[in-house]
Amino acid sequence: MSEGARPGLLDRIERAGNALPDPTTLFALGAVLVLFGSETASRLDWRVEKTVTRVVTEVVVDGSGAPILDPDSGVPFERALRDDQGRVLRERVREEVRAQSLLSSDGLYWIFRSLVKNFTEFPPLGVVLVGMLGIGVAERTGFIGAALKATLLAVPGALLTPTVFFVGVMSSMGLDAGYVVLPPVAAALYHAVGRSPLVGLAAVFAGVAAGFSANLLPTSLDPLLGELSTSAARLIDPDYAVAATANWGFMVASTLLITGVGWGVTAWWVEPRMNARDAAVEPEPGEAVDEPEKSDRPVGTEADAGEGLSPAERRGLLWAVVAAVLALGLFGLATVVPGAPLHGEDGPFPRWVRVIVPVLFLGFLLPGAVYGFLTGSLRSDRDVARMMSETMSAMGSYVVLAFFAGQFIAWFAHSGLGEMLALEGGRALASAAVGPTLLMVAFIGVVGVGNLFIGSMSAKYAFFAPVFVPMFMQVGVSPELTQAAYRVGDSVTNVITPLNPYIVIILVFMQRYAPKAGIGTLVALMLPYALAFGLFWTALLVVWMSLGLPLGPEGPLVYVPAGAP
Repeated sequence: MSEGARPGLLDRIERAGNALPDPTTLFALGAVLVLFGSETASRLDWRVEKTVTRVVTEVVVDGSGAPILDPDSGVPFERALRDDQGRVLRERVREEVRAQSLLSSDGLYWIFRSLVKNFTEFPPLGVVLVGMLGIGVAERTGFIGAALKATLLAVPGALLTPTVFFVGVMSSMGLDAGYVVLPPVAAALYHAVGRSPLVGLAAVFAGVAAGFSANLLPTSLDPLLGELSTSAARLIDPDYAVAATANWGFMVASTLLITGVGWGVTAWWVEPRMNARDAAVEPEPGEAVDEPEKSDRPVGTEADAGEGLSPAERRGLLWAVVAAVLALGLFGLATVVPGAPLHGEDGPFPRWVRVIVPVLFLGFLLPGAVYGFLTGSLRSDRDVARMMSETMSAMGSYVVLAFFAGQFIAWFAHSGLGEMLALEGGRALASAAVGPTLLMVAFIGVVGVGNLFIGSMSAKYAFFAPVFVPMFMQVGVSPELTQAAYRVGDSVTNVITPLNPYIVIILVFMQRYAPKAGIGTLVALMLPYALAFGLFWTALLVVWMSLGLPLGPEGPLVYVPAGAP
């Protein structure tokens, strides 16, 4: 593809993406489509059979053998039968599923009666807002930015590129903070050691954007996607739950993979290409460029560190890290000490898995507050409350999106269309004899292309999950595996989608060093990362599946219906 063709292709993608309505409008339109779809399916008397498991029961009788009736309903009481080991007996039966019209009298009444409930009980709403209360304080006090900056400034020059990628991937703990804080720092560091600043920008942008889903630790993204997967899985299995840690092991390995692959792409492709093309992006003679002076000092010297962080920031960062370590230690003790609040099990999950969102809240709030009070960005509890309020104000668009997404998902489930489409789709996949590996590879490709047109990760998954999660469950693919495949496909094309709002910021940073650089320059820089990450990350998932490794704590690869032999 020629250099001139790249901007033209991207322009066509951008026009197509901009032609789509806002995600909120998409959910509203989707809900309207469900209304008329449910009415049409009901009039056509569409029916689908499914296999379910149910508890084997017997009627409770008195001493004379007569059934004991419920005084309110008059229905005989029943009790579950158990085997010799005391386990509840289950049997598999066939049930018929019919579409429920939402345009009928009862359907319209249900819509109005459940409108508020559909919003307040939308699974991702609470977990995201609670997590953001703590993350918002840590970000607004400057703690997250200072921690990321200090990490980059403290490494030797030979390890600059892998460190840039590692810090970029890890920056997803602070959601979008890495997009704003890391690019100018990385560009300045590369320039200081005589390397192209555009390579620094490309490397850190690839780590932040294309590696967005990966991390060594659970982030607010994990409970968000887990709750969406849970809602979708319950279209098939009402008791199914996806843990926030379900993909943790795979994401730890992904972090190491992204760091290594990104290092290789930079060293063998991007940096040599930029070195050969420096003349093409240099400013014209006499053109002013706002850039730092080159320095022979190695990265990581005391002078560089001092330029990056003031004494107050360094002191605040030190004590904030101490606070974070103490909080992590207390969490560990509460998990492993018998009788402690987080020790033991709660249903199918360990207790600590159930409280990961409050832990994330405190894990960011405490060090963020310590940093803020020591650096002066916080002066009283009023400032903490103000920053939380500002964070919630910034989440206003998400709350609006959650309202319409909650209605769409609830209507889709209540109409029966989601379950029926999944059952029919699963039956078609089963008859086509398509293996789980090929399904996941194809799904990654579908999500990667979809990411070029719908930017929001949660908005896309809220659309994808109710269809693909239950559909894949029908052929034995666990919701946790579908979720992991989605995270791969959604991340790798973040660096080339015009719907990524931070592309504009990256372009501004690029033009400080290369005033003639444009969107074509950015695509040419980032496309090798998107292709390499897509190839190797998909390969990692395929190898993971072939080895039969769990994706993380409570993260199975295979879905087995409850009560199945």
